[in-house]
Amino acid sequence: MIRLLSLFFIIVISLYAQSDSELLKRADNFMKSGSKSNQFRAYNDYKNLYLRAIMAEDTKLRVSALKGIVKSGNKLHIDISQYSDELSKIKPKTSYNTPKSKSIKRSKSKNIKVQSSHKLKSVRWENDRLVLNFDKKLRNNQINYFTLYDSKNARYRYVFDIHASMLTKSQNLLKKGINRIKIGQYDTNTLRLVIENSEKVNIRFKKDSTELVINIRSSTSKSKSQVNKYKYIPKTISPQRADRNKVIVIDAGHGGKDPGAVGYRNYREKVIVYKISQELKKILRARGYKVHMTRDRDKFVKLSKRTALANKKKADIFVSIHANAVGRKNANKVHGIECYFLSPSRSKRAERVAAKENSADLSEMNRYGKNTFLNFLNSHKIVASNKLAIDLQRGMLGSLNKKYKVKDGGVREGPFWVLVGAQMPAVLVEVGFISHPSEAKRLVNSKYRKTIALGLANGIERYFAKN
Repeated sequence: MIRLLSLFFIIVISLYAQSDSELLKRADNFMKSGSKSNQFRAYNDYKNLYLRAIMAEDTKLRVSALKGIVKSGNKLHIDISQYSDELSKIKPKTSYNTPKSKSIKRSKSKNIKVQSSHKLKSVRWENDRLVLNFDKKLRNNQINYFTLYDSKNARYRYVFDIHASMLTKSQNLLKKGINRIKIGQYDTNTLRLVIENSEKVNIRFKKDSTELVINIRSSTSKSKSQVNKYKYIPKTISPQRADRNKVIVIDAGHGGKDPGAVGYRNYREKVIVYKISQELKKILRARGYKVHMTRDRDKFVKLSKRTALANKKKADIFVSIHANAVGRKNANKVHGIECYFLSPSRSKRAERVAAKENSADLSEMNRYGKNTFLNFLNSHKIVASNKLAIDLQRGMLGSLNKKYKVKDGGVREGPFWVLVGAQMPAVLVEVGFISHPSEAKRLVNSKYRKTIALGLANGIERYFAKN
């Protein structure tokens, strides 16, 4: 306990090393950057400023921090509803309006305001031209094109964001003279095509009714008579990585005397999440990762010992798998998958879910002590955990929505005690509601569980590839 208190005061002191104005200025500068990493840094800075404002009872700073949280959270597709609600209550007479959309703004590009009613039907090569064929006529404001240059890795990226969706998996396309071409679903409403090369590429494109025709010529391209036609080659949705020397700890929630939630037809959470965890372990080990389980059978494990194992194994990430539930009154209404990362959230929804998952913790620290501790412990891991949660959520949705219709519960913050001790990015996954009749039936189906596990594995690989 003395050691924890010492750590608590060290973190408090480091949090206040910069003045409020300096931290706010830094966060605002991060927000001006087009880099998603910098936007995550800004989000974290605004959250720290918010904590300072609460403790100092500084309303002006609190408003500035809340505005920053809402703005950065919307750009990063993070659920910030509780912060926007709080902001509207603090400043009811101002002209501030919570952003209604989550469109990504880029320099020299227009915001897309149409619905993603278009579907990509096929992709084909015609010599140097890449032809994307859609099921409906394309509008001008559906196509957003921009270029990026990675000076660190000397890479040129030519990006097309198209307001549409795919009927197939993400694809890697081959073309001689180009390092990498990938097309995939960036988010629910955006199809993204990325052309990446170490040298500059000549890109021209035109919209022709239902087709987007992109002319791609590298600086080393040969004459048309020497160019062969290349068919696109479907590949797995997960990023391919040569370096898989990563350690992953999978935590199957509850176990033993703690059944977790008991839902439809008395299905038990501890059984379902253990089977999903086992499937995830098999997939990750087959891909070359080092995987450890916090429990390898139906036994009770204290929450503190779960992250202690992850720390002992020097894990790169910690993934805790759970299933959600609500009372009988709302059992037929509430369903969907969610991912949570550690934060002292004041959201009633997050607190309700956290209360259920924290119930197995029998430590003597009271609620006030836990919340105070949560405000500061692992604050430096919040951004990384947030990124991991986003990738896991996308991975599950991408895998499940090919065969099933699944509700996206989003990525949320929550005061989950099982994540507190982790010294690495840590996420709690809610794979569905076992209280919902239809979703519960799916969760006890082995094929459905394997599909969830595959999505989680793909999300983990995506996280490692980007970070």
